[in-house]
Order: sequence, then C-alpha cells, then structure tokens
Amino acid sequence: MFTVFRKLSWYFKDQWLSYTLAIIALTSASLLFIIPPMLIGNVVDTIAQNELTEQRLREVVLFFIGLMIVIYVLSFYWGHTLFGRAILLERTIRTKLMNHFMKMTPSFYGRYRTGDLMARSTNDLKALATTAGFGILTLVDSTVFMSFIIGVMLIMIDWKLTLVALIPLPIMALIMQNYGAKIHQRFMKAQASFSELNNNTLESIQGVRVIRAFVQEKQDEQRFNDKAEEVFQKNIAVARLDALFEPTMKILVGLSYTIGLGYGAYLVIHGDITIGQLVTFNVYLGMLIWPMFAVGELINVMQRGNASLDRIEDVLSQEEDVKNPEEPKSITVPQKIQFQQLSFQYPETGKKDLIDINLEINRGETIGIAGITGSGKTTLVKQLLREYPKASEGKLLVDNIPIEEFKLTETRDWIGYVPQDHVLFSKTVKENILFGNPEASDEEIDHILETASLKEDIENLPDGLDTLVGESGVTLSGGQKQRVSLARALIKNPEILILDDSLSAVDGKTEANIIEHLKQERINKTTMIVA
Repeated sequence: MFTVFRKLSWYFKDQWLSYTLAIIALTSASLLFIIPPMLIGNVVDTIAQNELTEQRLREVVLFFIGLMIVIYVLSFYWGHTLFGRAILLERTIRTKLMNHFMKMTPSFYGRYRTGDLMARSTNDLKALATTAGFGILTLVDSTVFMSFIIGVMLIMIDWKLTLVALIPLPIMALIMQNYGAKIHQRFMKAQASFSELNNNTLESIQGVRVIRAFVQEKQDEQRFNDKAEEVFQKNIAVARLDALFEPTMKILVGLSYTIGLGYGAYLVIHGDITIGQLVTFNVYLGMLIWPMFAVGELINVMQRGNASLDRIEDVLSQEEDVKNPEEPKSITVPQKIQFQQLSFQYPETGKKDLIDINLEINRGETIGIAGITGSGKTTLVKQLLREYPKASEGKLLVDNIPIEEFKLTETRDWIGYVPQDHVLFSKTVKENILFGNPEASDEEIDHILETASLKEDIENLPDGLDTLVGESGVTLSGGQKQRVSLARALIKNPEILILDDSLSAVDGKTEANIIEHLKQERINKTTMIVA
C-alpha cells in the first residue's frame, strides 16, 4: 500500500525539511488536542465534588483559549506547508511530463493517444498530489494521533475499558485490507476509461466540420454517450465500494462507542473510575472516530495514488527513440547532404517505405521531390529532422559525417520545416510567426510577409498581425495557414528549407509569386520542395 511513498522518496528527500517541520507541527497539534478532554473530565469531577470555584473556572477557560490559539497556529503552518508541497509535487511532475513529451518521437504518440496523455497529466497528477498532501495527513492522524489517544486511554483512564472498547479494531483492519486491493483495481479501470473519453471528445471537437459535413452529429453524440456511460459506470463502481465501506466503518465505530459507554458506566457504578474519567474517555473515543476513518481514507488515497503513479511512470519510462551521441560532432554550415543507399522502415509497420535511396544535395541548390501519394516523399525529408531512429540500411551524411553524430538541436537548428499538416498555436498571427525566431524585428517580419505573399491577407484581418488565429488556426483559410507556417520557417533564415507539400491550398498565381521570392531570398541556401 505504501509503495507510492517509496516511489516518491526522491521528492520527499528533496523537500525533507518542509515535510519534517510540517509533521512536527501536525504531531504537536495532535498532542495538544489530547489536553482539552482531560480538562473537561477534571471540571466534571470538580463539579461532582462541589469544589468548582469561579477562579478555577476562569483559569480553565483562559488556558483553553490559549491552547486553541497555539493549535490554530500549528494547524495553519502544517496545512500550508503540507498542501503547498503537494502542489509543488504536482507542478514538478507536470513539468517532467511536458519535458518528456517534447523528447518523444512520433512512434511514442502512435502508442499513446492525446486524450490519454491529457488524462495522465491532469487527473492522475491530481490524485498523486492528494497522496503527497492529504495522504501524509491521514497517515499521521491514523497512526500518531490514534496511538497518542489510545496510550492516554490505556495509561491514564483504564486499560480494561480501553481494550474492550477497541474490540472492533481487528475487524476494521481486515475490511480495510480487502477494500484497498479492490479500490486500486477499480480506480485503474475508471482512469483508463476516462482517458478514452478524453480521446473521443478531442477527436469530436477537432473533427466537428467533417462530422457536420457527413451529417454524423447523432452518431457522434451516441458514440460520446456510450463512452460517457462507460466512464460513469466505472466511477459508480468506485463510488459503490466507497459507499459500502463508509457505513461499515460507522457501524464498527458505533459499536466501539456503545461498548465503551456501556462498560464505562458499569465501572463508574462499581467505583473503578470517576464520572469525569468516563466523560474524558468518551470524548477520546469520539476523537478516535476520525483516525479510524483516516485509516480508510489513507487506504483509499494510497491506492488511488498508486494507480495514478503507475500510469504516470508508464509514460515516463518510455525511452526516446532518438538520442544525442555521447561525443557529438559539430559544423558551422552544412555544405553537402548525401543519402547513400538509404532504406527506412517505420518501427510500427515493419514495412520499408524507402528503399536504396541515393541522393546528393549541395549547399545553395533547390531540388524538387515528386511522387505519387504514399511513395515516401515526407519520410525522405523527415530523415533530416531525425524524428525516427537510424535508417535500417545505408547512410545519411552531412559533410561526410553520419547525421547521428550531430546533436539533435544542431541538426534541427539548420532546418526550417513547413509540414503538410500546418500546425498553428492559439496565439496571434505575429506570435505564430515569431515562433521561428523570437528576436526578429518588425522590419524582418514585414519582409517575410512579402516573401510569403501574406502581407495583403494580414492587412485584411480584423487586428492585422495581432489577430488571434484560434485553436489550430481555425479563423484562417487553408492557404493563409500554409503561408503563416511558411513565414514562421522563413523568419528563421534556415540553412535548409523543407517545404513538404505546403503550398497545396494556395492558388497558382500566389504559388508562383512565392517560388519567385524564394529564388531571390534563398541564394546560397538549400531548399527542398516536396510536391
């Protein structure tokens, strides 16, 4: 059950001081909470013996107020620190996940769908953060606080009464053990189902135009409802187990309370304990209700945290297919690119998409790559981007050095890539263009707009360059999206420009203008045009 704490030991070691101080404050507050019932019992006995004075009552009240102030300060500190560290853990792992996603190649995204990754980055992270915050709280309360109370009851009131009242505890332990295993299994299924729902929702939103065009709204709605119902049923299965557990625990706690009250009254009648001690005992018994429930909550939180951490670690354990060399080579400007008998197959298919490719491109050349759909044109140019592992056969050389011997950042820094699927961010047109070169001046942007034949279109937009393009550039036409993508690549002024069927949505006249501009602008630089 505590596997999640062991797996998170790296974080607890890093934040050991904060957690240590928070646990000390929490433990101190728990210890101080033991004092009020003693005061109450003492006052009751004093009243029963007719010895309570105004002075004594005043002292008790003032002491009680001072005690509550100290407890309040300690509680604020441990709450702020404990839950603050939990939020920090969430941020830390989210950053780690994001950095990991940025390193992953297309084969990774073929195995994990976007909605699934989103679910792991949100719901699972939230469950893990709960473990590092509320989980620590319930752990301390269900062990330290409970031990303190039981110890006081055993030593300071009556050990026989305490043992009798705690008879239901072993039964509770057995129930909790069984409950923990089942909640882990059901929560894993619920989270997996939620990931699938995320995927369906994302696909429906992204494909809403196609859905409408084919009049598939009802079918898509039914698909969504079926998946939502599956998620609902799996979460209901979790809730049902929770619902069974809580009343069972209440019954056992109530049984403990009844036994304690009944046997305690018997001991008072026989003079073994005072009325004040019985009152104190019952207050302590009432205070034990939360720690007993905390044990159940601890199991719940731990199992959810375990399940979520397993899902997060599953993603983080995936190694990148393409890595930097141990001793990288470096060149200033690539002068020559050579494909020598290069063959390549995608890891997922096992089928060769490129066979025995021989090609030499010198700096300053503009080459066209043409072929039928599916002939491997995009696969060929992507070899330069190193999105996949080394080619199965042959070599790709840059200045007679295998491309695998350069740092990934260096090879990608040479290249300005305009993909078939134009990807725009939910920012302004200007921000999308500056993504290629954040330091570019307004004059450079203006020049690039001319080169990409985009200036007139920008002037007709409501806010010009400051127009928000919407998600995936939804407010722009297909041709405008392609030219914004082209401008983003051009403003980088790359040594190698790759246009991967990236002018297909542009009219013939505009395409001719762009090609002419590229001839003028790309002197002594390499350009690859895929059509």
